[in-house]
Amino acid sequence: MQAAHVFLTLVMATLEGTELCFPHLFNTSCRKTHRPYFASIFIYVTLSSISLLTTTLNLMVIISISHFKQLHTPTNILLLSLAVSDCVVGLLVLLLIVVIDGCWIFSDSMCATYYVIDYTFTSASIGTMVLISIDRYVAICDPLHYSTKISVKKLKISVYLCWMLSLIFHTVRFKDNLKQPGRFNTCIGQCVLVIDYASGLIDLFLSFIIPVTIIVVLYMRVFVVAVSQARAMRSHITSVTIKCSVKVTAKKSEMKAAITLGVVVVVFLMCICPYFCIVLSGQDSMLDASTFTFIIILVYFNSCLNPLIYALFYPWFRKSIKLIVTLKILQAGSCDMNIL
Repeated sequence: MQAAHVFLTLVMATLEGTELCFPHLFNTSCRKTHRPYFASIFIYVTLSSISLLTTTLNLMVIISISHFKQLHTPTNILLLSLAVSDCVVGLLVLLLIVVIDGCWIFSDSMCATYYVIDYTFTSASIGTMVLISIDRYVAICDPLHYSTKISVKKLKISVYLCWMLSLIFHTVRFKDNLKQPGRFNTCIGQCVLVIDYASGLIDLFLSFIIPVTIIVVLYMRVFVVAVSQARAMRSHITSVTIKCSVKVTAKKSEMKAAITLGVVVVVFLMCICPYFCIVLSGQDSMLDASTFTFIIILVYFNSCLNPLIYALFYPWFRKSIKLIVTLKILQAGSCDMNIL
């Protein structure tokens, strides 16, 4: 792996043709990406749809969990954190639409800031996934102590630390790019980020290897315990009392949440693993622009899938969307409505 690694997250494809990003800067301007007309239209429509759907659906999640008091649970605090991150990612996709022809039309300072925001929110999402795994692990494997170990206040602090540490790490990591924006650009209209070997390796461990290992180990344990609990409930279902029935219902509810969030985690890993595996192998610089762009879009598309999973598994999300769309949340006392 090279000592200095260049990540072209935006669409900086192989240059063809002679059209310049800034025609009046003939000697210093980057060249536009040459692409068939219909291919460009397809990319515009695809990215626009992803951006609109991602932003809208995650705003629904944010409004739902923030507004309805019944949804102010520890697990939903984590979903709220994930939705905020995904919503911002949806807005970042808009930048890809603007620079789809391979030309960065904004300032060098904004380019450096874009990378910090992008990496910060991605790392925060991964950290939130780890917190979700821990939450489900305690809920399924140690349900008697869940209320003492996990609380809304504790998770709010955990989420805050997750976001702050992510911001601090990537700000320090990209300090050279922030101090001297555009220092690594070879022409005007380029947005390039150079990452040194040490910080890239640290980020790989902190943002991928360690979190994924924790998530996989915890969910394997959750799966084993959930299966054993399901068998135990089936074998004793005929002899349960009313008191035990409440416990069984609670366990079923926790396991349903574990399954739903398990799907979220699996989909998340499927979307980010290709990117990090390529980075880990050191083959990213050898990929053509189309392949690398597809992998980046796959990472962004994950942010659109999460609320769709909630809509599929969570009745409260479907009900809250209906209340939001019909503007019933504007009624007095709507925050106390029965949403579950």
